[in-house]
Amino acid sequence: MKSIAILTVILLNIHLDIEKKTYQKNYFDDGTKASEGWMLNNQKTDYWKFYHPNGNVEREGHFINGKASKYWRLYRADGSKHSEGHYENGKKHKWWLFYDSEEKINHKCQLKNNQKNGYCLMYKNEKLISAVKYSEGKKIKEWTDYRSFRKENSLRDLK
Repeated sequence: MKSIAILTVILLNIHLDIEKKTYQKNYFDDGTKASEGWMLNNQKTDYWKFYHPNGNVEREGHFINGKASKYWRLYRADGSKHSEGHYENGKKHKWWLFYDSEEKINHKCQLKNNQKNGYCLMYKNEKLISAVKYSEGKKIKEWTDYRSFRKENSLRDLK
C-alpha cells in the first residue's frame, strides 16, 4: 500500500512538471523587451504582449494552444492604435476595427480566416462614406449612400 502511495506522488510530480505554466520574457539584441507572456507545454497561452524595438507595445492579446485567440489590440511604433479585433484559431475573425494615424476609425470589416468576408464600413473624419461587401476576400459590391445599402441589405447582417 505504501509503494502505491509513493508511485502516485511520483506520477503526480511528473504530471505537474509537464503541465507547469511559466511566465516568459524575451528581449531584442540590445536588451529591450521584445515580448512577455505565459507558456504552457512549450506553447504560448493566455495573455501576451509584444513590443516594438522602441519599447512601445506592438500588440497584445491571448493565446490558446499557441495560437492567437480572443480579442487583440495592435499598435503602431509611435504607440497609436492601428487595429483591434478577434482571432480564432490563429486567424483574424469577426469584426475588426482599423484606425488612421489620429486614432479615428478608418474602416471596420468582417473577417474570416484573415480575409474580408462580409461587410466593410468605410469612414472619413468619423463619418460613414461607403459600405463594401466581400466574399472570401473578393469585392462583390459597394454602396455610397445609406438608402441604397438599406434597400439591398439587412442590418442584421452587420452583427
